[in-house]
Amino acid sequence: MKLMSYNEVFRPRKGKEMGEVKLFWTWSSPYAQRIAWALKLKGVEYETMYEDLGNKSCLLLQYNPIHKKVPVLLHNETPICESLVILEYVDETWNSTARLLPNNPLARANVRFWAKFNDDQVLPSAFQAYVTQGAEQEKAKELTLEKLGIVEKQLIGKKFFGGETVGFLDLVFGWIAVYLEIVEETSSVKLLDKERFPLITAWTENFSQVPVVAETWPDREKLISKYRYMRQYFMSTAAASH
Repeated sequence: MKLMSYNEVFRPRKGKEMGEVKLFWTWSSPYAQRIAWALKLKGVEYETMYEDLGNKSCLLLQYNPIHKKVPVLLHNETPICESLVILEYVDETWNSTARLLPNNPLARANVRFWAKFNDDQVLPSAFQAYVTQGAEQEKAKELTLEKLGIVEKQLIGKKFFGGETVGFLDLVFGWIAVYLEIVEETSSVKLLDKERFPLITAWTENFSQVPVVAETWPDREKLISKYRYMRQYFMSTAAASH
């Protein structure tokens, strides 16, 4: 397996770059879902390689030996791992269509900052509220609400995070539109109150109406069933470790 260097991953591409594209993913993963949206927005045809994370394929372990998780983008037999890295690769490789990242270097740096904020703080705090209960869940809930309040301010005067069209940050924060309601229902914790977060609520509605987003929207009942099972699993695992 050839691992790509940073320069290889982010080198601008020209000409016919489609080649063979495969996406290793699962519909229950918000990290994988953002890549499906990006490929759809770019008009990239790809083969879906569905992964059962309880029984990972040999190919997934081969292509992502470090983290052993989805998503993995396989482009002409070369794997690219980690969702934020993949998003930038997709944007740089198929750059003849609308760009996900802004052209201005300072604006790009700002987008990367908020993307990292989401993946390091917002999403993990919501996940903690999802897999806990009692006082621990309440603490995680308050932390999540604090983080969502910061996200709310990034949407002042905007339809999407980048302005009037869907961009990089919309895909990164897209889990809020799809998965947060599922987290709330399966863990009995309320996080997204439309009176407290009117801008995120409006953005959620706008984002869900984007055609390529709607086309790849996971089945709600399947998500609920999956997330109920996952919550029981994580809670039982945590209990067994104490």
